[in-house]
Amino acid sequence: MDWGRLRFFLGEVLANFTRNAGMQFTAIGTVAVTIVLLGSFLYVRETIQTFGTGVLSQIEIAVYLKDDVDDAKARALATKFARDRRIARATYVPKAQGIKRMQQVLGRDFDTSLLTSNPLPNTYHVQAKDADLVPAVAAWIAKDPRVAKTDYAADTVQKLLKTAAVLGRAGIALIALLSLSAAIVIANTIRLTVFARRREIAIMQLVGATNMYIRMPFIAEGILAGVLGAGLAIGVLAVAERQVVPKLAQTLAFVTFHVNETALCLELLAVGAAVGLLASWFSVGRHLRT
Repeated sequence: MDWGRLRFFLGEVLANFTRNAGMQFTAIGTVAVTIVLLGSFLYVRETIQTFGTGVLSQIEIAVYLKDDVDDAKARALATKFARDRRIARATYVPKAQGIKRMQQVLGRDFDTSLLTSNPLPNTYHVQAKDADLVPAVAAWIAKDPRVAKTDYAADTVQKLLKTAAVLGRAGIALIALLSLSAAIVIANTIRLTVFARRREIAIMQLVGATNMYIRMPFIAEGILAGVLGAGLAIGVLAVAERQVVPKLAQTLAFVTFHVNETALCLELLAVGAAVGLLASWFSVGRHLRT
């Protein structure tokens, strides 16, 4: 690599970038606002996903066995569960242990003095490896002749899964919309820069410069504007996190406000750079085709 040419190239990019400081400031500010909105959305979405994943991971399928299934046959069912890769774990609760648990939970409100026999069935508590697998695993278990009934709060699970799917699709749409709006602003800024330097571009074309050679400085300016806008937005988000999140954590004590900050910052910088690159690429390309 020719470091002299690289240093000259970067120097020219910085010179042109500062020469159009007003337009670049507008582009950086717009990208920063967009990235702040995008970063806020990603933070909230990751927090909700973490909370939802925690709730979904605790979903258990209660498997009630038939009354004529004795303890030996019930314990044999554990082998079947262990062979299924969809099942994370299955805990057997004999009816005698089940009634003790109920007494511990309900305390004095649960009077067993009138009972002539234990009314509870032998039970398994089954946890699937993935919440999406819960309905299928429950249906598979229910087909076993030893099983009387399965229960996993189907309505609640289905609503949680649908909510997670909707949030995922809405997130992709919002990210695309915000990125597009930032790209339009950068593209317009680059177009103004291209128009101001149209004579220089025409001379370069006359002496045989390739389109890629002409494009590179503008692409570098677009990437620089995108990265600076993303960096400014990350600073704003960091300040907002320190001020807002502790207050939210006190109000919503059951929600864990924790995201991978390094990964989020890298994602935002990558989005800013990608938006700047694509916007400048299409903007300059449009001028070169005319």
